[in-house]
Amino acid sequence: MTDPARDQALKEIALCQQVLAKGGQTVLTEVLRDADSVVNWQHYPEPDVFDPATGAQWFYHCHDTGAGAEEHGHFHCFVRPQGKDGPIHHLCAVGVDPYGRLRRLFTVNQWVVGDDWLDADQTIDLLPRFDVHMPRPSYLVNRWLTAILAAYEPEIADLIRRRDEVLGAHQPAQGVAVREDQTLEVTSELILDGSQDKPF
Repeated sequence: MTDPARDQALKEIALCQQVLAKGGQTVLTEVLRDADSVVNWQHYPEPDVFDPATGAQWFYHCHDTGAGAEEHGHFHCFVRPQGKDGPIHHLCAVGVDPYGRLRRLFTVNQWVVGDDWLDADQTIDLLPRFDVHMPRPSYLVNRWLTAILAAYEPEIADLIRRRDEVLGAHQPAQGVAVREDQTLEVTSELILDGSQDKPF
């Protein structure tokens, strides 16, 4: 990705956050606004967001939302290059804090999401396909998440390569396939210090 393209994606992230903040909203309040209650590990929205023009798909789920939790939950981002009924490939997960601010990017082992596995190079080739232009749950959330994957595409590509390196070096218990080994969940991650967030 060229520097101007990355700069444009970062501007789009900031713009989406600014527009939401003007209405007292965040990425999370938009994703969860139709939920009667927030249940750990449940998909939001239901069903997953899917853009039929690009094959991009995502869902959000939360985990530890107790007081003091640094990460509220994460977006799982996929691409279905052959359409809604075709194979699904996980690209990365985007972790956010309770205010919807980006906190980490990470990859997971296959058993976590049950996707159709592709090696690193094939997965990286799909990154530009993650482009969501859909009205639900919020057009701003869809553009924000699209811009996250665009702005951090080089870092996500590195995480995907590291994912395969970690899996290649991992020694599961006898009789357990490495991609089904539930002792290995997160295969690579990049912790962000919050410096990308601008005050509003």
